[in-house]
Amino acid sequence: MRRTGRKSGNAVIGVVTAVALCSGAWLLSSGAESHPPPQPSAAQAAQDPSTAPGTGSDPRADSGTTPLPPSPPDRVRIPAIGVDTPLMGLGLTRQGSLDVPPPERKNLAGWYEAGTTPGERGTAIVAGHVDNKEGPAVFYELGALEKGRTIEVERRDGSVAVFTVHANEVYDAKDFPDEKVYGAAPRPELRVITCGGKYSKQTGYQGNVVVFAHLTAVR
Repeated sequence: MRRTGRKSGNAVIGVVTAVALCSGAWLLSSGAESHPPPQPSAAQAAQDPSTAPGTGSDPRADSGTTPLPPSPPDRVRIPAIGVDTPLMGLGLTRQGSLDVPPPERKNLAGWYEAGTTPGERGTAIVAGHVDNKEGPAVFYELGALEKGRTIEVERRDGSVAVFTVHANEVYDAKDFPDEKVYGAAPRPELRVITCGGKYSKQTGYQGNVVVFAHLTAVR
């Protein structure tokens, strides 16, 4: 099964993203269901701009930060949850779905290299495992990331693109909002994806945690 997609900076990316990232091998082998990865609370969901008070409350609004020219990313840091990891390029599987880093490389994340580069205008995609057979992996704590926290991406041109989180949400695989996650954006945005949601011994995690962030500074 695959989800139909669209192409505007990102090619078709389907439901295998969730399946490949979300086997939950560690929970299955260790019986660690009592200690699953954190999941975003309702308070971390995107705010409705029609009810949000104050200037800048609409996460779709222009951040005022000039978009950067294209440059591949080499590293991503999320200080609030202790992430500091290299990035590898990811392509698509034969099924037209986003590939994932090797599961044995638990401290490695990837970015979709046929799409937008982080800091460029549009939506850039970063993905990584929540765990592997040995235990927690690079994005195990992603569900605990709160709005207002920063994500830093080191780019090959020497710049560091700094993104501010404006939402952290979890979706069931069957209801995954492709357009919201992968769709085009008028400003530089970043999505960081891992697996999450309900867990089944038969099929692993049942969904994905997705962090939404936008460019707010460049160093």
